[in-house]
Amino acid sequence: MNRMDLLLNVLDTTYDKESWYAPFKDAINGITAEQARWRPPGEATKSIWENVNHLIYYKERTAAKMEGREWTHNLDGEETFLLTEPSSDDQQWKNVVERAERAQQGLRRVLSETPVEDLGQDSLEAKLLDIMLHDAYHTGQILLIRKMQGSWPSRR
Repeated sequence: MNRMDLLLNVLDTTYDKESWYAPFKDAINGITAEQARWRPPGEATKSIWENVNHLIYYKERTAAKMEGREWTHNLDGEETFLLTEPSSDDQQWKNVVERAERAQQGLRRVLSETPVEDLGQDSLEAKLLDIMLHDAYHTGQILLIRKMQGSWPSRR
């Protein structure tokens, strides 16, 4: 497997192809806006919706930079969790889920179009791996929240 195939494979397994852990798409599948906006007790905790916002932001920003597009929507780390406003509206939640899909597909497309020799420029390969590990980390948080809610299906 070459470097590009490896990166695309890891990007896919963190998003929608189950490997050693549940991918992001499975982690958010089938939940309502109420479940997505529910916050566990504790001052520093985030909701599923907020975690999804956070992941969307970094994928959109990374894809824009890789394409050479100007990125003017600069947010600090905490602001990224509030990219969209959590609500009880299931259609708004569906829109966020669709945006996450577009962000994933956009990043995958731009990565697949990137020449392998560009991966070493500006630490691009390391930045991409950070994005993928970041997705896996927050997907684990989403799964934990779902388990706390009782909304994660048990697999017997």
